[in-house]
Amino acid sequence: MKQIGVSLHSKVHKWMDAFGFRLNGSQTSNKDNVTTNHYFFETFNFFERSKNNDPKRAKFLCFDAYGESIPVKSLLDLQTAFFENISQL
Repeated sequence: MKQIGVSLHSKVHKWMDAFGFRLNGSQTSNKDNVTTNHYFFETFNFFERSKNNDPKRAKFLCFDAYGESIPVKSLLDLQTAFFENISQL
């Protein structure tokens, strides 16, 4: 099960690099050591949260064209939301 989390993290980051996503901001909570990274491309935004900078614990969250939050369980979830958002332009 641990392998799934790491592979999702690496797949998402490879895909982000291929499209040219940029890191907009990063915040770390000193209390619980959770880092939140905000990435964007054009009008599409998504967040990555990880505890202790551990890729196995990374969770992704993005938004559809209507602003509803979508928890990302696979790379396909993220790609679907991205292309729906871009097609609205």
